[in-house]
Amino acid sequence: MKKVIILAFVAMMCQQLMAIKTVPVQGSIIRPTDKHIQYTGRISFTNPDRPAFNYPGIQISAAFEGTSLRMLAKPKSGYFMAQIDKAEPFKVAFRGERDSVVTLATALADGVHTVKLMYVIEGYEFYPEFWGFVLDKGKKLVDAPALPSRKIEFIGNSITCGYGNEGLKKEEHFDYATENHYYSYASITARNLDAQHWVVARSGIGAYRNYGEAKSGSPRSCMPVQYEYTGYAYDLKLRQEASFLREKWDFTRYQPDVVCINLGTNDMSTNNYDLRLLKQGYQKLLQLVRQHNPQAKIVFLSGSMLYNKELQQVKQLLDGVVAEARKAGDAEVYRFDMSPISDDAWYGNDWHPNVYQDEKMAGELTAYLRSLMNWF
Repeated sequence: MKKVIILAFVAMMCQQLMAIKTVPVQGSIIRPTDKHIQYTGRISFTNPDRPAFNYPGIQISAAFEGTSLRMLAKPKSGYFMAQIDKAEPFKVAFRGERDSVVTLATALADGVHTVKLMYVIEGYEFYPEFWGFVLDKGKKLVDAPALPSRKIEFIGNSITCGYGNEGLKKEEHFDYATENHYYSYASITARNLDAQHWVVARSGIGAYRNYGEAKSGSPRSCMPVQYEYTGYAYDLKLRQEASFLREKWDFTRYQPDVVCINLGTNDMSTNNYDLRLLKQGYQKLLQLVRQHNPQAKIVFLSGSMLYNKELQQVKQLLDGVVAEARKAGDAEVYRFDMSPISDDAWYGNDWHPNVYQDEKMAGELTAYLRSLMNWF
């Protein structure tokens, strides 16, 4: 029996290495199951050697010995931001059919170093997987610095994802190369507060109605449906494409101190919305979030892509949802409004906030959460 298990393991590792065709893999291969690797975010470990995910903001961190570091991932996984020690973060890409090995560091001083990785795009087309690290021969991972004790969850749409925030013009359309969650208001706020942040966000999603869809709503793919799952799928039928998309999320894996919900922009899109149904969507989502996070403070946000009548309607609606929740006995539900985009200088692609607007929103939200949570 032991021999069968060993042979199966060898076969699995050979299969994994055969998939890495871009360069010969030489050195110490560190599997994703190594106990020293720290993971944050909604990741499926159904196959522990191929951790899978598709929400932005997934983070992988470790401390390693030696002078170099390479990362292994499924080809066409998309974009990550990487930071070695305290150096400036940089973007790395797994975009080609054979891109499965990327060098993150070389010619470092021989010693112990840290790496932080963040998945910075929406991977609903790529189904990304992390396959491990490659170190200098004979080197290994060691204990990494502890993760922050403060915990935030962000629930949102394209604004939270960082859609187009590296773009230069509002007239230019979506490109994965210009989406960078690392520079989103959510990610910046978390760094400002020295907090973990986990993300459940997808462009186009709403509390009851996704962008441009029927006035009656998107009952199979709006946020109250998607919130229950480890990964995002356009439609429940598409969960057949990848096993992790069918996986219900285990909420015991992460209990945030505060949950920030930023939805409504897509619900109000194309002048085809029903405020009564939107309020029901907010209430249903609040009920789910509270059910799964009984101790968390919950903050409903507005901003930054709603204006005029629609902005006022959403604000009034959210004020009502919070007031009714408090009257019903939930005293830990709150409201905060971030600034709408006010000038062309603050736009990225497709009229979304650029990195400067993200920094502005993060500054506002940081100050609010610092006071609310007493995080000084």
